[in-house]
Amino acid sequence: MTIFSKIIAGQIPAFKIAENDRFFAFLDIFPLVEGHTLVVPKIEVDKFFDLSPGYLQELLVFAQPIARALEAAFPCNRVGLSVIGLEVPHAHLHLVPIRSADDLNFTRPKLTMSPEQLQEAQAKILAHLTH
Repeated sequence: MTIFSKIIAGQIPAFKIAENDRFFAFLDIFPLVEGHTLVVPKIEVDKFFDLSPGYLQELLVFAQPIARALEAAFPCNRVGLSVIGLEVPHAHLHLVPIRSADDLNFTRPKLTMSPEQLQEAQAKILAHLTH
């Protein structure tokens, strides 16, 4: 069972942003920038593009209102998308409020945010989230 499956199952706490029967979105606790959110399928598939075409479509549709909420909640030019998948063997999409392409540079040091700061970021996103 991956760490993401444990988060989805409630075995590990997370700052949840959205959930339905197929997907779960939560804040990255070591974000590139404030608001960095992970969107994961509830099924364990290692590689993102091993998801079925239908699942991929649904994942992007699920992510769309989250991306809009991120744009509204944080100063940015847009929300960048990234699929890297080397850290956890469970398909996932990074949604990152970006001002420049460098904001998607995963080799940069990650932010260290307190639980209170993560909770504030979560509240900002949820205040703008509509389905």
